Amino acid sequence: MKIMQVEKTLVSTNRVREMGHRPLLVVREKAGGARSVAVDAVGCIPGDWVICVGSSAAREAAGAKDFPSDLTIIGIIDHWQQEH
Repeated sequence: MKIMQVEKTLVSTNRVREMGHRPLLVVREKAGGARSVAVDAVGCIPGDWVICVGSSAAREAAGAKDFPSDLTIIGIIDHWQQEH
Protein backbone atom coordinates (compact mmCIF):
# COMPACT_ATOMS: atom_id res chain seq x y z
CA MET A 1 0.00 0.00 0.00
CA LYS A 2 1.08 3.57 -0.64
CA ILE A 3 0.02 6.92 0.78
CA MET A 4 -0.59 9.38 -2.05
CA GLN A 5 -2.29 12.72 -2.60
CA VAL A 6 -4.93 13.30 -5.27
CA GLU A 7 -3.83 16.07 -7.60
CA LYS A 8 -6.65 16.24 -10.14
CA THR A 9 -9.16 14.35 -12.24
CA LEU A 10 -7.94 12.77 -15.46
CA VAL A 11 -10.33 12.86 -18.40
CA SER A 12 -9.86 10.07 -20.92
CA THR A 13 -12.35 9.67 -23.76
CA ASN A 14 -10.76 6.51 -25.21
CA ARG A 15 -10.64 3.56 -22.82
CA VAL A 16 -10.64 -0.17 -23.15
CA ARG A 17 -14.14 -1.52 -22.69
CA GLU A 18 -13.26 -3.45 -19.50
CA MET A 19 -12.51 -0.18 -17.66
CA GLY A 20 -16.07 1.01 -17.97
CA HIS A 21 -16.51 4.56 -16.73
CA ARG A 22 -14.68 4.40 -13.41
CA PRO A 23 -13.09 7.74 -12.44
CA LEU A 24 -9.37 8.18 -13.02
CA LEU A 25 -7.30 10.50 -10.83
CA VAL A 26 -3.76 11.87 -11.02
CA VAL A 27 -1.93 11.11 -7.74
CA ARG A 28 1.54 11.79 -6.29
CA GLU A 29 3.45 10.32 -3.36
CA LYS A 30 4.95 13.72 -2.49
CA ALA A 31 5.04 17.29 -3.78
CA GLY A 32 7.17 17.45 -6.90
CA GLY A 33 7.21 13.65 -7.18
CA ALA A 34 6.31 11.58 -10.19
CA ARG A 35 2.65 11.44 -11.14
CA SER A 36 0.64 8.24 -11.42
CA VAL A 37 -2.89 7.48 -12.56
CA ALA A 38 -5.18 5.62 -10.16
CA VAL A 39 -8.68 4.23 -10.44
CA ASP A 40 -10.92 5.90 -7.84
CA ALA A 41 -12.96 3.20 -6.10
CA VAL A 42 -14.08 5.39 -3.17
CA GLY A 43 -15.00 8.90 -4.38
CA CYS A 44 -12.04 11.24 -3.84
CA ILE A 45 -11.54 14.92 -4.55
CA PRO A 46 -8.34 16.85 -5.34
CA GLY A 47 -6.28 17.42 -2.21
CA ASP A 48 -7.38 14.21 -0.49
CA TRP A 49 -4.67 11.99 1.00
CA VAL A 50 -5.47 8.42 0.04
CA ILE A 51 -4.35 4.82 0.42
CA CYS A 52 -3.56 3.07 -2.87
CA VAL A 53 -2.89 -0.55 -3.71
CA GLY A 54 -1.11 -1.94 -6.74
CA SER A 55 -0.76 -5.13 -8.74
CA SER A 56 -3.42 -7.84 -8.33
CA ALA A 57 -4.84 -6.06 -5.25
CA ALA A 58 -5.53 -3.02 -7.47
CA ARG A 59 -7.47 -5.10 -9.97
CA GLU A 60 -9.59 -6.76 -7.29
CA ALA A 61 -10.23 -3.44 -5.51
CA ALA A 62 -11.39 -1.95 -8.82
CA GLY A 63 -13.98 -4.69 -9.16
CA ALA A 64 -12.57 -7.78 -10.84
CA LYS A 65 -9.40 -9.85 -11.14
CA ASP A 66 -9.21 -9.06 -14.86
CA PHE A 67 -9.76 -5.29 -14.48
CA PRO A 68 -6.95 -3.42 -16.29
CA SER A 69 -5.54 -1.37 -13.39
CA ASP A 70 -2.25 -1.47 -11.54
CA LEU A 71 -3.12 1.33 -9.06
CA THR A 72 -6.45 1.71 -7.25
CA ILE A 73 -7.49 4.06 -4.44
CA ILE A 74 -9.05 2.04 -1.61
CA GLY A 75 -9.42 4.62 1.17
CA ILE A 76 -9.42 8.31 2.03
CA ILE A 77 -7.21 9.25 4.98
CA ASP A 78 -9.08 11.31 7.58
CA HIS A 79 -5.99 12.88 9.14
CA TRP A 80 -2.49 13.09 7.68
CA GLN A 81 0.40 15.49 8.06
CA GLN A 82 2.89 15.20 5.25
CA GLU A 83 6.52 14.92 6.32
CA HIS A 84 8.70 17.74 5.02
